[in-house]
Amino acid sequence: TGRLLELRLRSRTAGALDDLMRRLPDSVERQNTDGSFTRVAVRRLVVGDVIRVLPGESFPADGTVIMGDTLADEALLTGESRPVSKPSGSTVIAGSHNLSSAVQVHVEQVGKSTRYAQIVALMERASVDKPRLALLADRVARPFIILVLLAATGAAAFWWHTDPGRALMAAVAVLVVTCPCALSLATPTAMLAAAGSLARHGVLVRRLQALEAFANIDTIIFDKTGTLTQDRMKVANISTRMGISAAEALQMAGALAQHSLHPVSRALVAACAGEVYAGVSDVKEVSGQGLTANSETGQLRLGSAGFCGINPYASDLMQVYLADELGWLASFDLDEDIRPDAQSAVQALQAAGVQVQVLSGDRLQAVQRVAAQVGVSDIFAGCTPQSKLAHVRALQRQGRRVAMVGDGLNDGPVLASAHVSVAMGEAVPLAQAQSDFVVLGGQLAMIPRLLVHARRTMRIVRQNLLWAALYNAVCVPLAVTGWLSAWLAGLGMALSSLVVILNAARLARAAPINLESA
Repeated sequence: TGRLLELRLRSRTAGALDDLMRRLPDSVERQNTDGSFTRVAVRRLVVGDVIRVLPGESFPADGTVIMGDTLADEALLTGESRPVSKPSGSTVIAGSHNLSSAVQVHVEQVGKSTRYAQIVALMERASVDKPRLALLADRVARPFIILVLLAATGAAAFWWHTDPGRALMAAVAVLVVTCPCALSLATPTAMLAAAGSLARHGVLVRRLQALEAFANIDTIIFDKTGTLTQDRMKVANISTRMGISAAEALQMAGALAQHSLHPVSRALVAACAGEVYAGVSDVKEVSGQGLTANSETGQLRLGSAGFCGINPYASDLMQVYLADELGWLASFDLDEDIRPDAQSAVQALQAAGVQVQVLSGDRLQAVQRVAAQVGVSDIFAGCTPQSKLAHVRALQRQGRRVAMVGDGLNDGPVLASAHVSVAMGEAVPLAQAQSDFVVLGGQLAMIPRLLVHARRTMRIVRQNLLWAALYNAVCVPLAVTGWLSAWLAGLGMALSSLVVILNAARLARAAPINLESA
């Protein structure tokens, strides 16, 4: 059964890897010798080709931008929360998304040589190296069976010379009473009941053995982008020119922003909550810079400081500016939108004695800002997939039991290498394939509840194993001495199994709510 489960897990992982590789575009526009472009299959690209990537498409290869400026979303590959500016001369990564304008790219790496493919390969290797957690019952059952056979043989030999019939019945009674039904059911019934209860609360258990590992963790590592934060930005602060209220400035900015699909524009529109300034017309988007529009008071500009013709304000946050013909009108500070339950989840885990860390590929200032809001002091920023993996393995060499909660593709290797791993529901299929648990609703509050339920499950498992051991400790001597008949041994075996099942059923009824019960 263990080999079958392992093979099925490997098969699902391989299938998810194939699915992820298909997330790259099937075709792309390649430049011909006469300068025109023809759409060709991505597999036909070679190093040295020049391709044109349109807004909304993924980059199919690693390369350098040789014409045009754009923004790229690299969150799944690097953990960078902001769209990354890609002017002419900058490098782009296969698998990242072109957000704003068409660019021409000189192809430098294709196929398995891309950084994208290297991350996938690293994940596969880490998954193979991951230690397998054997079930507690499996560790007990093997020597137990040997002892049972020896006991049955000894009972038969002891009574054979005086009463062969009693010798046979004693041997049968020993075999029946020690039939490891309760012992075999002790662990899987409890874990299956726990998995069913967790599924009803929005947590998918991918590996039953991981419940044992999660119950024993002492360190939990969170990725930042997409895990502690949501996949959108929010307006954190608004500064305005005298005579203009923050609400008025936001409505004016929203009137321009609603004509753009840029992440910053979407954040401004969301902050407006449907209330936008109506007196604008002729809205135009200047790729990679901002938007312009005509209004009753003259032209409005929304975008970078340079685009608006003003001096930028010093800030650790991303800023977008609104200007009119008189100059600066308003500035908007945008920050990452932290999940509403992130702080309470971190506090609950810390109260349960678990050390919490944040491991991110983002900038130090961005990581510090998010970590401070959720109450985490141990942070590591600017991490690559390789350095994340090295950090987890260093903790493991120190004897720490590490759980990893991640979202992006760059979290895949460390999810595969940690003792136990959790992927959020929005995670890419590959990250979910490498994880032991999937939080379907993306609620961080389920992480401490999962810890409670894992610890409760292992208590039930230990109770079941203790009952099975005590049952055998009492009944085996009675069977060996001939005081326990075969039919009574069969009844005892059935009752012991029933006790184990009913005890495990408590997990199906229990709701993992409070950490205090852990």
